[in-house]
Amino acid sequence: MPTERHRYAANRNAKPRSRALRRGGPRPHQPHPPRTLPEFASQNGEEKPIPPLEAGNIRIVPLGGVEEIGRNMTAIEMGDDIIVVDCGLQFREEDTPGIDYILPNTKYLEDRREKIRGIFVTHGHLDHIGGIPYIIDRLGYPPIYTRQLTAVMIKKRQEEFPHLKPLDIHEVEKEKSIRAGKTKVRFFSVTHTIPDSMGIIVETPYGLIVHTGDLRLEHENGIPSEKEEGEFAIFKKESVLLLMADSTNCEKPGFSIPERVVQKNLDEIITEAKGRLIIGTFSSQLERIMRMLEAAENCGKKVLVEGRSMKVNVEIVKRLGMLKVREKTFIGPEELAGLPDNKVVILATGAQGDEFAALMRIAMKTHKYVQIKKGDTIVLSSSIVPGNERAVQKLKDNLSRQGAKIIHRDTMDVHASGHANRDETFWIHQKINPRFFIPMHGYHYMLRVHADIAKACGRAEEEVVVPDNGAVIEIRDEGQRIVRLKENAPSGLRLVDGFSVGDIQEVVIRDRNVLAQEGMFVIIATVNPRNGRLRKSPDIISRGFVYLRESQDLLQQARLLIKKTIEDSARGQQPVNFDFVKNNVTDTISRFLFEKTNKRPIVIPVILGV
Repeated sequence: MPTERHRYAANRNAKPRSRALRRGGPRPHQPHPPRTLPEFASQNGEEKPIPPLEAGNIRIVPLGGVEEIGRNMTAIEMGDDIIVVDCGLQFREEDTPGIDYILPNTKYLEDRREKIRGIFVTHGHLDHIGGIPYIIDRLGYPPIYTRQLTAVMIKKRQEEFPHLKPLDIHEVEKEKSIRAGKTKVRFFSVTHTIPDSMGIIVETPYGLIVHTGDLRLEHENGIPSEKEEGEFAIFKKESVLLLMADSTNCEKPGFSIPERVVQKNLDEIITEAKGRLIIGTFSSQLERIMRMLEAAENCGKKVLVEGRSMKVNVEIVKRLGMLKVREKTFIGPEELAGLPDNKVVILATGAQGDEFAALMRIAMKTHKYVQIKKGDTIVLSSSIVPGNERAVQKLKDNLSRQGAKIIHRDTMDVHASGHANRDETFWIHQKINPRFFIPMHGYHYMLRVHADIAKACGRAEEEVVVPDNGAVIEIRDEGQRIVRLKENAPSGLRLVDGFSVGDIQEVVIRDRNVLAQEGMFVIIATVNPRNGRLRKSPDIISRGFVYLRESQDLLQQARLLIKKTIEDSARGQQPVNFDFVKNNVTDTISRFLFEKTNKRPIVIPVILGV
């Protein structure tokens, strides 16, 4: 995949952060603005130049979120205006070790920053707002338009980045439209797991462009509620040119579990728990969190909120008046010991098994105030994010070993997704009835399934485009045709790695993977620079490759081979070319170790002329 190598670096002398701080949530950023390093050429050659947008055409460029879950960001370009929808991040994956976050590649927008009229944020989850602090300065600080709760969450996160300029945030209402350059944008409400979620409507000369953001439907046994019917009725008399919609759960049949079912079950669990109740969930599940807090207060229980992100989000909804719970319902950790067990609810982060989150610290007996005891009930009110299966299993094992009863989504309906299932998606398509369709938000297979749903609703093959990150899609001929250009916008990974923000060279990630899988083999040799002969037997350091004390024969053979290779390579040289010698040692020892062990550790020769 072509990639632009463009990287930010930060203050290299800053004190390193703790591993816990690196692994979870917003964290302090570099004290000074990052500086730009030179761009690196793509592995596959330079990016092909993208032709300029012709008058009357509309261009759609998904910059992230269509090959993965996360880092959602899409550009809509008309004339001299670019409208950006969302600016999220993605958490690291197995093939990006040591990385904090993965960002959309915004090189396309950076080259056209003077045309950006605004960033429109659909809701306050990190996969939609998390990239803003890392990207906003590259884009020239365009205005941000969103609902009240999302605006407060963006501002709160921005406090972690004091070197940045203040954001220009505008709170929008459903009933009102705004002008972004010459482009008119309006909004509609959608149901998700966080309040103030909205879809975006962009008006064009050929009809509306509708971006749903993440959504599901409120329904009763598969019949959408009057609220949903009323919200989507706005499209009945509108001509919708293009729909871009959430694909996350569209492969799952039927309708999703209604949130009211989950809330009813959680209400019963909170009310009937005879001992302490510990609930682990995503801190972003604000609708559910508010309902659980209200249920706890209604039955006279006290609540301890544990986990930084959970505390921050609860404080936000309290400040906005969304949470109708009295302050005396909340307790501090030091008050736990003075309360009866049946009067305690602990609301904690960490249902994904993150080793530094509150719930895992409780499970590992490292939490300062909370220790599991018999009679405790643990509720895991969340799905398992792909890749976290083993960590969640470890969490459940450690909790159950200490005598806790565990309730999770496979044993009871204590979690519902915020994304529409197949039949909900079909209903949404019928209500919006677009001319063209681009699936968004999901892995490629999810997008393909969503494309099939669109076709089942009447879209022809040529009216649906399944994108990749960086795809350049245009609506041409006065809204009569949709095409995908052969050229692509830059789509290489933009990574947050400690204090660095930018394109980490692929060799760095590759070396990290090799170190994790094969280990390293360090050779330290002192050489007489006059004749190239070793002054003593070389020292060897091995990490993650073999246990040296049990590999003496291998090491002895390696030392003899190192001595021979160095002295043969240096023979006749005056002075000794140490780079040439090092390369020969690396090649020879790498081959030797592979022949003996079938492993390929990173071989690092350190040859000193003394």
